[in-house]
Amino acid sequence: MLRSLGFIRTLCSRSQKLFKTFFTGFYSNIFDMWEFPRTRYADCNGSEASEETEIAVNIGGVKHILHGNVLNRYPETRLAELVNQATYSTQENLCALCDDYDDSNQEFYFDRDPEAFRCILELYYYGEIHMKRGICPMCFMREMDYWRIDAEYLDECCISSLNEVQTELEEIAEKVKAILDDLDDDGTVTRGQRCQTFLWKLMEKPESSLAARVIAVVSFTFILLSSVVMCVGTNPELQVEDAEGNLMEHPTLESIETACIIWFTVEYVLRFLSSSNQLRFVFSFMNIIDFLAIMPFYVLLILTHLGTAVMELAYVQQAVQALRIMRIARIFKLARHSSGLQTLTFALKGSLQELGLLFMYMSVGIFLFSALGYTLEQSHSETMFTSIPQSFWWAVITMTTVGYGDIYPKTTLGRCNAAVSFLCGVIAIALPIHPIINNFVIVYSKQRVLETAAKHEIELMALRAQEEKQECPKAERTASAGTRSVWDSTAVSASQSDTYIPLLGVTADVSKGQPAHKRKHN
Repeated sequence: MLRSLGFIRTLCSRSQKLFKTFFTGFYSNIFDMWEFPRTRYADCNGSEASEETEIAVNIGGVKHILHGNVLNRYPETRLAELVNQATYSTQENLCALCDDYDDSNQEFYFDRDPEAFRCILELYYYGEIHMKRGICPMCFMREMDYWRIDAEYLDECCISSLNEVQTELEEIAEKVKAILDDLDDDGTVTRGQRCQTFLWKLMEKPESSLAARVIAVVSFTFILLSSVVMCVGTNPELQVEDAEGNLMEHPTLESIETACIIWFTVEYVLRFLSSSNQLRFVFSFMNIIDFLAIMPFYVLLILTHLGTAVMELAYVQQAVQALRIMRIARIFKLARHSSGLQTLTFALKGSLQELGLLFMYMSVGIFLFSALGYTLEQSHSETMFTSIPQSFWWAVITMTTVGYGDIYPKTTLGRCNAAVSFLCGVIAIALPIHPIINNFVIVYSKQRVLETAAKHEIELMALRAQEEKQECPKAERTASAGTRSVWDSTAVSASQSDTYIPLLGVTADVSKGQPAHKRKHN
């Protein structure tokens, strides 16, 4: 009995030693695995004393204890310089690196964002920085500028987010520049240039004045009127017969059509003359649409005056019919006066990949099911599927769930093939539709935000400029005698709000890895 108890004690003690050894090695491996990696940092140039130094920093009320050997991994940063000078520099030199310094507690105070500083600290432990959600990318870049950290240490996802924000700010800056150009009254331009600018604003910018708004409304009315006249003129009840018994448009409708064309012609010529870059104006897409809406009228007018002999030629009659159809292009002129249509155009342009996928899905399905339908229907004596190209029409109207009923399968297998085809068609159409709708919502929301931000920035700039004039009477007298009135360059440059936009467009691409603290001084 005693021997059994002794054996049990020996077994238990050995088991305890074995478990202790096992768990000690297991947890040590776990701690080694989760130890902060020390990658992508430079050689430590600091002294041994600075490496052993601990400094206390207070970032916006949050206290951190930082070690010198960690901060010296990146000796060019502000924190590394601070820890290197903490042992031998005077209080004045230390205060130059921080907002305040408490000598009794040996604590450095920084009036910075504590949440952004937590992301900054990741550089010293992980070798890269990742912005947390909810932090403004541009504000975070200013934090990196302050701590003298290169933008190349940002994570790839953060760089893409920052580039998107910079693109939006550049678009806002362009809108602000356009508004400032409208408000700018430069006395160095000639009278001809001033008249050209006035005419361009009158024809292209309805928001510039009341007269420009009236012209935009009149142009919009003429577009609608010409479109309605074009449609109503095809009604046989409103057409009249000429001397040869051929139907032609009613003279009243022709007069309205002529008045609309005259307005479109005058508008096009005035816009062409007032354009600063006339070659670019001619090859612009919307201006090409305007030209195609005007051109058929004058071509028909020339052919009519050439005589009936020319008009009786078959190819001339076909050309005349094609020119009449080209009048449909004037409906696209509505996009010039509708921001919703412009947004739809931008959304479709940004959804070319999804539209390509939709076209590919439908093409594969049409080819597959038309070939199957033709093969399965050959056993029927009264088959409507005479060839595979002729079956394409059936596959199109079936997969798009239109179903005109002019061609349909008559065999059982053919009907099963039709059922599968329209189910696949519904799925193929529904899959890319959601991303296209999302792109439209994103583009529409972005346009509204850009317009609102540009107007807000202009209001802030005007307010700051007026405050600058009131504080500096001398500058006010100079501005009244100068050329820019309220929009003086010094006043505008001083009107930097929290959402300041770099109007000069000097924005660096962070993907190039240029140092953030150097980029500010370039």
